[in-house]
Amino acid sequence: QVQLVESGGGLVKAGGSLRLSCAASGRTFSSYAMGWFRQAPGKEREFVAAITWSGRTTYYADSVKDRFTISRDNAKNTVYLQMNSLEPEDTAVYYCAADNLIRGPGSRKDHDYDYWGQGTQVTVSS
Repeated sequence: QVQLVESGGGLVKAGGSLRLSCAASGRTFSSYAMGWFRQAPGKEREFVAAITWSGRTTYYADSVKDRFTISRDNAKNTVYLQMNSLEPEDTAVYYCAADNLIRGPGSRKDHDYDYWGQGTQVTVSS
């Protein structure tokens, strides 16, 4: 079992930056691909970014590419999402997720993830 706890959300003005963190419990974190998803009010949950277990490969939604960066520190059991040039459209609850397929390729699909955090609110004002 893996528990995920997100932090770092908050209120920021458009053009600003935030860094989200997701701390994971469990000894197998370093073997799992990790993803970030978000859900805005009245909208479906959508993919934001993912990273393979090694950190060598990353994936991004087109809407955040070149603005967001996903990274991980396996020694700290933590995955990060650096968000720059934030826009009001980025306002959502952000969730991190873990895919328990050992050394899997990572995925853009939420149904491929097995463990989810409780979410952290990001609000971007115009």
